[in-house]
Amino acid sequence: MSLKFFLKAYARIAAIAAAVVLVCVLLFNGINSVREQYWHEQAMTPVMRWLAAAPDPLSQYHWMAPMFGLHSGVAADFGLSQVALERLGYGQVVAQSTDSGYGYYVLGLGGEVLGIHLEQPYRDLARAISLMVRWHLDTSPAAQRADVAQQLAESLNLDIRLVQKTEDLPDQQALERLGDTGLAIFEHGDNRARALVRLSEGALVVVTLPPPFNPWGWPIILLLTAVVGGVLAVALFLALRFVESHLRKVESVAIRIARGEMGARVESEQGTLVSRLGTSFNGMAEHIQRLVQVQREMIHAVSHELRTPVARIRFGVQMIESGSTQEVLEKQLEGIDGDIQELDELIDEILTYARLEQGGPVFSLREGSVTDIVRQVVSEQRLIREGVDIECQIDEASERWAQADMEPRYIHRAIQNLVGNAARYAAGRVQVSCHLDEDNCRIDVEDDGPGIPEQDWEKVFTAFARLDDSRTRTSGGYGLGLSIVRRILYWHGGQAFVGRSDVLGGARFSLVWPRLKPADPDL
Repeated sequence: MSLKFFLKAYARIAAIAAAVVLVCVLLFNGINSVREQYWHEQAMTPVMRWLAAAPDPLSQYHWMAPMFGLHSGVAADFGLSQVALERLGYGQVVAQSTDSGYGYYVLGLGGEVLGIHLEQPYRDLARAISLMVRWHLDTSPAAQRADVAQQLAESLNLDIRLVQKTEDLPDQQALERLGDTGLAIFEHGDNRARALVRLSEGALVVVTLPPPFNPWGWPIILLLTAVVGGVLAVALFLALRFVESHLRKVESVAIRIARGEMGARVESEQGTLVSRLGTSFNGMAEHIQRLVQVQREMIHAVSHELRTPVARIRFGVQMIESGSTQEVLEKQLEGIDGDIQELDELIDEILTYARLEQGGPVFSLREGSVTDIVRQVVSEQRLIREGVDIECQIDEASERWAQADMEPRYIHRAIQNLVGNAARYAAGRVQVSCHLDEDNCRIDVEDDGPGIPEQDWEKVFTAFARLDDSRTRTSGGYGLGLSIVRRILYWHGGQAFVGRSDVLGGARFSLVWPRLKPADPDL
């Protein structure tokens, strides 16, 4: 994975995460502001309607005016908006946020507006309701107290029960507050506010209020989950769509190549997820195009190369049919045998070249002595190249680094092709030298022949190539030897070069490849 692709992907994921967080924060604050407003009005509705139903709430609950700002008046005295006034007219409870808490308003029996102010809405609501419950229970006869408690519980949406067991009592701190004021507010594990009230005759009553406002209610969690899931789904869809569009490009190019458009290539931006796939695909397409071109050239050249020996064999057979003497028959049979040998050598060269050109032979490099192979080739060529002085020069420094990674059989074939080719065109002398060091292996084969013109240096490595002044029928060869040499060096990670010999004046062919196989970059 490239660093550029990683940084781009990281930046996009970070941007998506930031966008999700921003959207969630905005939704959380916006929706909770509405939910909180709704909770305030719903929580105060039972109390405010209870007060509105009282004939004279200011006198009946006189202690609420100094403690909670209970007051009444006309609508204009409260500075309410037109919408709030319309809601009051429908019998609704209106809650408005103030600088020091919340104000709650409702229409009374006489059409006046009742208002109450709570600095800490939930806790002050618990105190107000508890004091109202205590007042009603203290002023009710003992025989009717249970009915009054039930009526209060139903009207004010409360849970009122008499403390009969010690397990129902709160902690010590709440009991100490109860001793001072006769009222203690505390909370339990469910976060609901509870008020412990002591009546005038000493009985203890626990008043449990509805739950407080929860900003993390299930609607919010469900909505945020839906938003996060939706954003991730959209991001995933766009990412898959991006990948699919590039894969479709690769698919379309593959279809075009299958139809015969060998020059079709994938165009992909650098640093994308499928850029490496596009590069690999283009490399494969280049290789296929080159193989097809080589195949076409090979078919054309092979048909041309086979035509001559086949024609000679046909001519020899005709001569045998018309031959009258044993000497003529033996001469024609000897010529046919030579032509068959030539066909066999040509087929061997073609098969070797095809195997090297179309993906390389199946072999693994192993350690072997380069100098031993050079000496073996030189000694073999000396036996079959009479009249040519083939020299071998290996210095002590090269002997030190003689061990190298290679496939001995193919390196032997490459050196043999160069030495045999040099001996074929040499005037009388060929020199083979080794230059080995810690990193590379280099073998030079030089001759004192006519050499090769510089403009033809690359042409000699082309399959079935023949130079006007060198490749002739008398000198032999099919134009595949040097192509095989270059492909062998290619599969060894090296290269074959041709130049001019400074020592002998003819041609100089050089083989260069890494002495040791490079380590696997994936390990």
